Parts: sequence; C-alpha cells; structure tokens
Amino acid sequence: MPNTDHQRQAELRTVIQDFLTKRRDDKLEKIKDDDPKQDELRQQLHQQFQYTAWLEDAAKRVDQIQAVTHSLKPVHPDAKGTNLYSLPSSLAPLSVVGSHCLGEDFAGDVVGNAAALDVYKFLKLSHNGQSLLTLILAKDADLAAALSDDPTQAQTWISAFAGIVEPRGRLASHTLAKQLYWLTGTDPHDDASYRLLAPLYASSLAHRVYETLQDDRFSDAAKAAREAKKAGTFSERAVHEYPQLAIQQLGGTKPQNISQLNSERRGNNNLLASLPPVWRSAEIQPLLKTESMFHRYSRRPEVKQNLKALLAFLKSDPARNLATRQRRAEWVSALIDEFLQFTAELRSLPAGWSQSPDCHLSDAETRWLDPAGCAQADAVLERPTPIPPADTAERISSAFANWLNAQLLNPLPMGDPEFMAWRNEMQELIQEDEREGRDAD
Repeated sequence: MPNTDHQRQAELRTVIQDFLTKRRDDKLEKIKDDDPKQDELRQQLHQQFQYTAWLEDAAKRVDQIQAVTHSLKPVHPDAKGTNLYSLPSSLAPLSVVGSHCLGEDFAGDVVGNAAALDVYKFLKLSHNGQSLLTLILAKDADLAAALSDDPTQAQTWISAFAGIVEPRGRLASHTLAKQLYWLTGTDPHDDASYRLLAPLYASSLAHRVYETLQDDRFSDAAKAAREAKKAGTFSERAVHEYPQLAIQQLGGTKPQNISQLNSERRGNNNLLASLPPVWRSAEIQPLLKTESMFHRYSRRPEVKQNLKALLAFLKSDPARNLATRQRRAEWVSALIDEFLQFTAELRSLPAGWSQSPDCHLSDAETRWLDPAGCAQADAVLERPTPIPPADTAERISSAFANWLNAQLLNPLPMGDPEFMAWRNEMQELIQEDEREGRDAD
C-alpha cells in the first residue's frame, strides 16, 4: 500500500470542501426571501452539496464533458469527431513553436455539456501547484483517501474522473472537419507516399498566445513600459508590438458552445500577421514643394491597384444591390486603410518638418500629418487657439472624399451622396483608429 500523509489528505479535503461550500453559498444567496419555496430550496441545496453526495453525482456527470488540449469545434462549430488531450510534455520537441513549448504549465480546455462544467472546475482545483486532475491521473493515494474513507469508492470515483481525458468513442474525423494529404515519401505521384491528416485546433497553445498578447498590450506593466519609451527613459520591461493583428471570433454570441477556454476569451482568437516584409527602397521623406498630400498618396502602388480595381468594377455597370455595395465598400475601405498607413508613416518623421518654408500644404493637412510640430510652432509663435483635432479629422475626411470623387469622375459621375458616404466612412475609421490607440496606451 502506498505511503500516505494524513495532513496532506486533510488539506486536500479542505480544498474540496471549500469549493463545495462556496458553490452552495452562492446559490443560497440567489434564493429570494419572499419565495414561498425558499425553505425547500435551501434544504435541497444543502443536500446537493454534501461532500459524498456531490462527488457521487459529479462522478456520474463527468462523462458529459471531455478535457482536451486539441479540439475540433473551432475548425467548424458543427463538426463532430475526436478531440484529444495530449500533455505538451509528452509531445516530440520541434524547432518551431507548438504545443510542445508549453511544458507542464498549460491551461487545459474542456468541451461537452456546459451544464457539467462545474465538474471540470472541481478538477482544476489546485493544491501546492498541482491540479486535482493531475493528482487523479497520477493515482495519488492521498487524494483517494481525501475523496472517501472507502478505498473501493474512492478508486471508482478516481477512475470516473480520469476518464475525462479519454477520447469519446472511436477515433473519427467529420465531413465538416479539415483534412489534407501530407507527402511523407519522395514521389508526389505515388498515392502511397501520402498520409491523410485531420488537423485539430491547438486550444491550449491558442490560450497561451492570447494571455501573452493581453499582457503585452493591456497590462499595467506594459503600459508603463510604453510610457517610458515615449519619454525616452529606461524600463526593465521590453515593449512588444503586434502590427496588423487580426481577431477571429469563434462561436458567435455563444462562445461557450466551442469550449470553456474559448468562452473565457469571449470568443476572441488572435491571428498574428503572416506576411512577407514589404521592401521600401527609400526612407520616408517629408511632403515638401507640393500643394496636396494626395499627390504622393495617389502614387502609392496599393492605392493605384485598389483604385484601378474599383474603377473597373464600376465601369462594368454592376447591379444596384447589396452585393454591389459590399464589394464597392471593400475597395473604399482598402483605400482608407492605405491612407491611414500613409498618415502613420509621415507622423513618424521628426516633429516640425511641416514648418519648413518649402512645405506648401494646407493648414488642415499639416496639422493632420505633423500634429506635434504644429503644436510646438503654435506655442513658440503664440498663435491663437488652433482648430480642434476633431475638426481637423473632419476636414481631412472631406478632402479624401473630394479626392476619391475626382478619381472616379471620368467617366462615372459622382456627387454629394458618394461624397457623404466616403467622408463618413473615413471619419468612422479615424475614430476607430484613435480608440485603438488610446486602448494600447
């Protein structure tokens, strides 16, 4: 018989009892004093959360859920097939980032009946850095003794709880799951040289990425590091940036239908930009000896490409329906995104470039592209109160709308309705960009 530690057994029993007591008390607080059945309900809850009774019920309900590290539903919410629980430490080490990098410190996920998630919360209870699930899988003798004084009963429950990591039924994929043929041999013409793979979503790895990015973007320490960077002072913490980050929503309004960790992320899953670097042969130069910023903006390759595609589409005389408006909006959004990128590049120049005698831009454009330089000049020259930033943004939005109308004028007539549409969309994206900037700060 394995050696047991009576004090450790007592500590484990206390962890479990505290969990049950809290859940019971939370439910008791929700019973209204004027409920005619309050006494009956309170008695039922006291019986339900008795130590042995709750464990017996949990052992029966645990087969309604499955602990996983790799799940199928994120691939397609209606897919039904095998989910896997693979300890990261058991995976082969690779030279690329993967679930194997998580080691012993990882967040397990759970799929199945949401009504049984309290069982998983029980299994996630921790004692001295180890979860109850970890102790159950290790067949810990002290935990068995803490569960029940009856060894047979304790082992029955441990076996039931350990089943949470086992695949349900036979290994199977699904018609809605992704499948691909992977070349394992040397001859791509030989069918026998391929293996059919059914990729699963690395849920535990995705959650670690999410937690890391949340900390790097929104934690107090990260905000302090960015403030230090702006002020040019030292910070022990490095500043991490994630440009062109995309957010994939899984589960829609019911992220819990995908998995527990997906619910904790409110369905948000980060997609890092997987793009080749963009080669820029010359440094960013200030806009000098030009009357409008749109002269240089119009020459950008991405602007030319999107404008050409938009013109070709409109010249084809498409039907006036929702699909047409959506396609048109996609190209206009791409032009606006490129304009905001163009703005960000010029704002990265040293403040004050717009005060050069060779800068012939309008007041609104200089304040838009060189806000810090204009503010410094206002203070030095004691200029009257300048136009508010919101008014500057409105003027720039109107200028963009006029520019786009002019590009589409020949041979397509554009008027006030189009002007208003372009201007409003630009203003909305500027406001959204400013909100994201404030959140990052």
